[in-house]
Amino acid sequence: MQMPETYVLIARLVLAGVLGGLIGAEREYRAKVAGMRTHLMVAIGSALMLIVSRYGFNGQGDPSRVAAQIVSGIGFIGAGAIMVQRHSVHGLTTAAGVWVAAGIGMAVACGLYAIGIAATVLSLVGLEVLGWLPPNRHRSSGESSSAAGKTASDR
Repeated sequence: MQMPETYVLIARLVLAGVLGGLIGAEREYRAKVAGMRTHLMVAIGSALMLIVSRYGFNGQGDPSRVAAQIVSGIGFIGAGAIMVQRHSVHGLTTAAGVWVAAGIGMAVACGLYAIGIAATVLSLVGLEVLGWLPPNRHRSSGESSSAAGKTASDR
C-alpha cells in the first residue's frame, strides 16, 4: 500500500471537517447540544485516526480495527447528547449526526470522497426535509398517563 502525498492526506482532513461541519451547522441552526464545532472535530478526528492507522505504521496492523473502535467510541460521545426528561427522549438525532460525521470522516480518510459527500447530502436532506413532517406521537395528547401503561388490547 503506497502512502498518498501529504497534501492529499491534508485535503482529506479538510474535506472531512467541511462535510462534518455542514451537518453540525444544521444542528447548530436548530440550537441542538452538539453543533458545528463538535461535528467538525468528530469528522476530522475520525479521519485522522484512520489515516494514522492506515499509513502511519508502514502498512503494519489492521486499519479496520481502528475503524471499529471509532464507531464504538463515538457511541459514548453520542450518549452524552441524549437526555431523558419525564418519559421524553431528546438528542437522539444529534447523537446520530455525530455518529454519521464520524463515518463521513472515515470514508473521506479512505479516499471515498463521493461516498462522504453523498452521505453528507443524504444526512442534510434527512434532517431538513424529514424535519418538516409532523412528529410521530405514540400517545395522543388527550390520553391520560394511566392509559400509557395499558396494552393495545386494553384501550
